[in-house]
Amino acid sequence: MPSEHPLSRLTAALSATVVGQPHVIADLVTAFLARGHVLLEGVPGVAKTLIARSMAAALGLQFTRVQFTPDLMPSDIVGTNVFHPAENAFRLVRGPVFTEVLVADEINRTPPKTQAALLEAMEERQVTIDGVTHPLPPHFFVVATQNPLELEGTYPLPEAQLDRFLMRVRVGYPDSDAEVTMLRGFHQREGKLPSVERVLDMATLTELQNRAARVTCDESVLAYVVKLARETRANPRVRLGASPRSAQAVLAAAKARAALQGSDFVTPDEVKAVVPSVLNHRLLLKAEAEVEGVTADDVLRQTLEQVKVPR
Repeated sequence: MPSEHPLSRLTAALSATVVGQPHVIADLVTAFLARGHVLLEGVPGVAKTLIARSMAAALGLQFTRVQFTPDLMPSDIVGTNVFHPAENAFRLVRGPVFTEVLVADEINRTPPKTQAALLEAMEERQVTIDGVTHPLPPHFFVVATQNPLELEGTYPLPEAQLDRFLMRVRVGYPDSDAEVTMLRGFHQREGKLPSVERVLDMATLTELQNRAARVTCDESVLAYVVKLARETRANPRVRLGASPRSAQAVLAAAKARAALQGSDFVTPDEVKAVVPSVLNHRLLLKAEAEVEGVTADDVLRQTLEQVKVPR
């Protein structure tokens, strides 16, 4: 991809701030191009919130962060109508969901009822309050973070909520060299947060998303995506495999990944690159498989090995 390409500027700006996480950056940009949302999963201290904040700054979008806690209510997210005696009327007080990049920090620390407040916003880019529908900005983008479920004080996300995320991206520890680079930057900034400058304007953002949607896909690649989804359903260790909507999510992400690579058509390589993050939260394993220590990632690796790649 030419260095002057706007997506190159975006990934370069993110890489300068988010050190040692190239796959996270690629998945995050892919999801945005596909008009999807991202769930970042990792232990505390691996820069999940910094990644989201840096993405918003580089895109030049309004950024709002909500700290999800056990006592958070749905109205704390979407807003509510408040009565004003002086006007003898109700007035809408908009919640933090009325933004462009919403960071739902530690989303699994709030009960499912509050998590569900985001369902309509993520699916339809609108919220309904007291029967009145209010549109959200066209580039509305949710980046949620969560700690692994084995940590104390967390609530599993319901399947309906998980399905609203195009990708679940695992954020791990950086390698030794990246960690040294990160620590050097922290020292040179005297402990201040790194800053990211805006690299894309609004018209360019829209055109990049439209371009990703227009990426072409051969019939053989469409068939490959369907075979992958169906293979997960046939796996004896899987209770609920990838649905047809999951296959659509794989295709949308693969088209966006092709656009990120500077291509105008999808190859099986793009499909294979996005399958883990798109499907790892959409498979439900049988109890005996979980007892054996089998994970959704194991099933997806096996599926990618077994399904023949089209030529």
